[in-house]
Amino acid sequence: QVQLVESGGGLVQAGGSLRLSCAASGSIFRLNAMGWYRQAPGKQRELVAYITNAGDTNYADSAKGRFTISRDTGDNTKNTVYLQMTSLKPEDTAVYYCNAYNPLLRIALLRWGQGTQVTVSS
Repeated sequence: QVQLVESGGGLVQAGGSLRLSCAASGSIFRLNAMGWYRQAPGKQRELVAYITNAGDTNYADSAKGRFTISRDTGDNTKNTVYLQMTSLKPEDTAVYYCNAYNPLLRIALLRWGQGTQVTVSS
């Protein structure tokens, strides 16, 4: 059973930083791009960033210059993708989710996990 387990969220003041982690099952992690999404109250879920299994990255305009997506590599991989968030703003407040991502179809591939809440206070 494929699982996505997000962690690392919390309450932070504007200007602060957080590092989110997402652990995925090995086969999914190896074969797919991985994306971070977020959903703010009353809004649709949106893609924040994704990273291919070759390490290429892509960011939403709102994340460029502030967020960095990365993934474990090598033989001792923990099958984990990360989202380093800096210079956080109140508008970054949302539940953050990870998922396998198809860049050509621009769709998430798996059932959503529980997400991790990020709250940025002003």
